[in-house]
Amino acid sequence: MARISDDIFFAGILEINAKLKAREFSCVELTHAFCDRLESLGPRYNALALSLREQAVRDAHDVDKDLKIERYRGPLQGVPFAVKDLLTAANQITTWGATPYVAQVFDYDAAAIARLRRTGAILIGKLSMVELAGGPSYNSCAASHFGPGLNPWDTSRWSGGSSSGSGSAVAAGLVPFALGSETSGSILTPSAFCGITGLRPTFGLVSRYGAMPLSWTLDKIGPMARSAEDCGLVLRVIAGGDSNDASSSGKSFYYSPEWVRPMKDVKVGYAPVDFEGWAQPAARDSFRQALDAFKSLGAEMVEKQLPGLPYGAVISTVISAEAASVFEPLIRSGKVDLLSDKEQIARLKAALDIPARDYLKAMRVRRVIQQALRDLMSEVDVLLTPARYSIAPKVSEPLDKSLVVDESQPPKSDGMRFHIPAGNLAGYPALSLPCGFSDKMPIALSIMSRPFDENLLLGLGNAFQKTTDWHTKRPPA
Repeated sequence: MARISDDIFFAGILEINAKLKAREFSCVELTHAFCDRLESLGPRYNALALSLREQAVRDAHDVDKDLKIERYRGPLQGVPFAVKDLLTAANQITTWGATPYVAQVFDYDAAAIARLRRTGAILIGKLSMVELAGGPSYNSCAASHFGPGLNPWDTSRWSGGSSSGSGSAVAAGLVPFALGSETSGSILTPSAFCGITGLRPTFGLVSRYGAMPLSWTLDKIGPMARSAEDCGLVLRVIAGGDSNDASSSGKSFYYSPEWVRPMKDVKVGYAPVDFEGWAQPAARDSFRQALDAFKSLGAEMVEKQLPGLPYGAVISTVISAEAASVFEPLIRSGKVDLLSDKEQIARLKAALDIPARDYLKAMRVRRVIQQALRDLMSEVDVLLTPARYSIAPKVSEPLDKSLVVDESQPPKSDGMRFHIPAGNLAGYPALSLPCGFSDKMPIALSIMSRPFDENLLLGLGNAFQKTTDWHTKRPPA
């Protein structure tokens, strides 16, 4: 059996695929190596929900047969991956990260998984997550059947929610890429905290068929990987219309970074106060350096800020009301009390009593927010901000203390610090890019674009990652 070097565990998709084609190792050997790593190290970070080695090895044998006769299916052929445990894998347990669902089994693959498997990618496992994807709110890093997601850079710190296992697994080299989901920050946050690249696609671009619903009007499925290039390669496969998803846009995505406009023709909106005022003091120097590195790419930088609107209140109402509808059987059965986080239990119960008028009012204000963001984005091509304004919190800290920005002496402007709820309410895509370190923990930038402009996001991400090496850094062994 060929020896798989440690470098392969942190290699990009194209490199892995090229080595498979060159027969430096077989797909079966590669799959066993990644399964060994996922099974041995996954529990260290509370990242592994379920190993799928048996099926993965069968699929790997099929890939080796194809490669032997030079039947090539694309750059993901033979590349192992794992998914957040809210996506169904046929005849396998899908827990949604929650104790009431530990025996739940579906007889079909989620659409995103099916698309990846058709191109020859190898599903090797399911990854832990915050219970019920965090809906409608939670206050503990341990709000999961699998325990708190632990950060490979420092296991006393959180990997981020709700795609915690996906963030940890990619950062630790347990899989080359993973799928996560975002309703309000669940791809961007673990990507930022774990020092990986994560893409939140435009709402409706990727089918959610086979994914646990939390908020029908907000949920999105997207890739978490080593680089912007890898995110683009994965998105090309998982994007596309699907009649099984009523919210599907019907649009496909062709990854074409070679056709991205010249950097000098791109107008970037940013707020200096994000980097100087709202960012955690210890992280400001690193954020300044990252901003300087981005400016050096040659884009036109324009000072902008988000309109002053109630982003947090609106998204909280929408998620709470829609989650209460989704999980009403769980709540009324009393099994909701089996969840790990007491605050989440209380908020799910309370959400059943949200008046229809409050939900409808939130949706009307949401339309105002969407129009305001359209107006802002008519003046620039993308918005640039810190993805998160601080490093990952300690797992021992309650989240309402550790993730709240210190407002004892707030800056005079909000800048774009509400970019996560604003972007999700509008359904806009965003890319999280590792951009440095603070206290030996990763920090990241976020770039948000207009709907269905993922190629511009990925082009900017590629340009940034060609001139920096933060995305190549590995956690301590």
